[in-house]
Amino acid sequence: MKLREHLLAQDAKATLTGIYNQLEALRKAPGAADPVTVLATAHDRLDVAVAHAYGWEWPLSNEEILSRLLALNLERSQGA
Repeated sequence: MKLREHLLAQDAKATLTGIYNQLEALRKAPGAADPVTVLATAHDRLDVAVAHAYGWEWPLSNEEILSRLLALNLERSQGA
């Protein structure tokens, strides 16, 4: 979290979505810079931890993650 906060503080126009979009693009680029690698590793570990907290097998596709989160959101919004 501190690393993300630091990155967001570097640019007033930076957004969390923008950072993750850049991270995804940089993951695909050869020779990623060290801070990007550190953030990617931290994010990967967070993804695994969150998935396990929900009892989900990992890895999941982005579509499956969004589908499951939407289902949880709808369930909670209906008071279940």
